[in-house]
Amino acid sequence: MSEARARPLRDEFGYLCPVDSRWADNDVYGHINNVVYYSYFDSTINRYLIDHGGLDIHDGEVIAYVVSSGCDYFEAAAYPDALAVGMRVDKLGNSSVRYGLALFGEEGAAKALGFVVHVFVDRASGRPVPIPEPLREALAALTRESDG
Repeated sequence: MSEARARPLRDEFGYLCPVDSRWADNDVYGHINNVVYYSYFDSTINRYLIDHGGLDIHDGEVIAYVVSSGCDYFEAAAYPDALAVGMRVDKLGNSSVRYGLALFGEEGAAKALGFVVHVFVDRASGRPVPIPEPLREALAALTRESDG
């Protein structure tokens, strides 16, 4: 478990998404396997983009590709923990966005802190495109305020 970064609190994230841990998420060591955290993060991001930005994952002309991701782990989570993923936007570019994500238990600081970078692309060509306005507005609502 890493202590390289400070453990954030829930109020540092503009969107919180409940996550049901599953029996299959645990590994042989008795905690949720590290790759599952990325699944939780990906599901949270897409749930937000669909619900708040109108992303059409099936037929939309614009889709998002993950081009970078990472995670620091502070404290183990395990089934049957009640979990939530906090999401914020750390950087909003023309065709890309860097999300800050954290996994929380029922109380306390984050169990893990991660990031994902999406690049929005034209579905047909796979080439980067500007983030469509409804998605940009939804993402801007989660942009971290400057630390000043």
